[in-house]
Amino acid sequence: MNFNDLLKPTAIKVLAGVSSKKRLMHDIAELAHSAFDIDTGMAVEALMERESLGPTGVGHGVALPHARASGLNEVSGVFILLEKPIDFESVDRQPVDLVFALFAPEDAGVEHLKALALVSRTLRDQSTCKKLRANPDPATLYTILTESPTVQAA
Repeated sequence: MNFNDLLKPTAIKVLAGVSSKKRLMHDIAELAHSAFDIDTGMAVEALMERESLGPTGVGHGVALPHARASGLNEVSGVFILLEKPIDFESVDRQPVDLVFALFAPEDAGVEHLKALALVSRTLRDQSTCKKLRANPDPATLYTILTESPTVQAA
């Protein structure tokens, strides 16, 4: 599995005016709808339900919200760069500006875990995060993510 399996160029956005985690979840759902035709209401509900189990802010300004949902055929992801970081209740209490959200079919056990591992490993790499933060162009962000040296999952 690699980022080309999860991500489309249309599934990347740079956002300036996000004021809360809840607003961000709506923006993620809208992006998932436009890129993968995922139902917006279902996506928001699934993301918020997962978030209620514990925040998905993993530290160093990175959040990995994810959800399983019915009606999906494959694991899909969206990436958002926030121009102004927001509180995400992250483990290190740092605000978040890099958000990679995953949506998986309800029965996608191993594929969902492989995708989470790939994204987590890639966004733990400080040089990759630095490049992402320095390039507020969606096409460039797509290239950085799909050409990252850590794109291969186990």
